[in-house]
Amino acid sequence: MNIIRHIPNTITSMNLLCGAIGVICAFEGRLDLSFMFMLAAALCDFCDGLCARMLNAFSPIGKELDSLADLVSFGLLPALMFHELAREADAHWILTYVPLLLVVFSALRLARFNIDETQTENFKGLATPACAMIVGSFVYYIDFNPQSMMSEWPGNPGFIILTTAILCALMVSRIPMFSMKFKKGVKAESPQYKMRIAFIGIFCVCTVLVVLLGLNWSLVILLTFIIYIIMNVVNLFTAR
Repeated sequence: MNIIRHIPNTITSMNLLCGAIGVICAFEGRLDLSFMFMLAAALCDFCDGLCARMLNAFSPIGKELDSLADLVSFGLLPALMFHELAREADAHWILTYVPLLLVVFSALRLARFNIDETQTENFKGLATPACAMIVGSFVYYIDFNPQSMMSEWPGNPGFIILTTAILCALMVSRIPMFSMKFKKGVKAESPQYKMRIAFIGIFCVCTVLVVLLGLNWSLVILLTFIIYIIMNVVNLFTAR
């Protein structure tokens, strides 16, 4: 038995396990731990693809397993975190279930990704991990800073509905969004390469600003991925 070819799937399984533990933490009201396990799942999600490319250990089951793991870690987990945050903010009980639509649209996004052969290098629509990072970092920041100005937003009906609607729409949209993974064969003068470099620069700037202002580190993730969306939307219209 070739053990090497099972390494990527093992890492993907760890992604799923982290997501499952994060879900349990969300049910227990430990939103801080939920986000930590989401980050751990994201690390596994990055490493399994990297490992598969390095070992040339691609498999059909690995592709399906990756989507199933992502649905839990980056679909169900952030939706439950948003649900719990809205519930703690005393939002109307019906409104607290609106964020669960993120699970449905994450599933649609992942299903379409699996059958769309044009998304090998870049994405069409917001990737589920990126959506999860936005929700997770926001929830963590509010949980860590309950006295902040943003702590009132999760109880606002307009915020819950609008945020959920925008994220769901972005996931199933056809907006081209660059992948954050650097692969061999990508020319340095290509627009995708330049946008990735710009994204790294923006991440560094956000990090410096957050540190200088003494803000919580989760804002780095939140701001970076919001700017990531803005970059792709602007690029869509400027390209036209």
